[in-house]
Amino acid sequence: MTKTDPHDPKDAALIASMASDPEVRRLGSELFDKVNEYRYSYNFTWLGRPVIQFPQDLVAMQEVIWRARPQVIVETGIAHGGSLIFTASMLEILGEGKVVGVDIDIRAHNRVAIEEHPMARRIEMIEGSSVDRAIVEQVRSAIGGAERVLVILDSNHTHEHVLAELQLYAPLVTEGSYLIVMDTVVEDMPADAFPDRPWGTGDNPMTAMREFLAGTDRFEIDQEISDKLVLTVAPSGYLRCLAP
Repeated sequence: MTKTDPHDPKDAALIASMASDPEVRRLGSELFDKVNEYRYSYNFTWLGRPVIQFPQDLVAMQEVIWRARPQVIVETGIAHGGSLIFTASMLEILGEGKVVGVDIDIRAHNRVAIEEHPMARRIEMIEGSSVDRAIVEQVRSAIGGAERVLVILDSNHTHEHVLAELQLYAPLVTEGSYLIVMDTVVEDMPADAFPDRPWGTGDNPMTAMREFLAGTDRFEIDQEISDKLVLTVAPSGYLRCLAP
């Protein structure tokens, strides 16, 4: 067995081998598509709020947050607030920092529930389009002089919107931290998976991320994360920042 760290029980070679195993890939894809028919990601909460994420991705995000130790986490897309509560609770464990959440429409009942949550003191919400430059300036102001910033993109999933987010928010990510692009899995899902949405195969976060990465050497895919998750809404979507 080949291990990169003698104190870490995981085996990088086995992870890579598992990820390249065609049967694992097939079974993983089939299981993902099947449980998605039952709205699998809607089944979970974090500290009482619907989080609308696969548990595997929550595990990956806590690994990334613990590794990068951001002082500010910026999230586009709030929904019920579970993800904000999740990332805020990670910062609570680290003992510093805040989460800045951006959403074009923060429903009143969700805002109240978030503001009444014990993690609210680490959360700041901004209502408006995440690609509105005035909103981006509000985010910059909220970040202030933070030396470590992590960004999670999880709002409108069209190519055009996500590419705009990548161009606007990538500069906020600090060296050694992460830019996480959620729902890149849309590219590999059945064509009829989103009949009532403007995104789908060929027009989604994965296609936007590929175009973005083709024009920058500041970020690279942390492929091991996607490889070991097997079930993830963000395959290849965990991007490590390599430079200031």
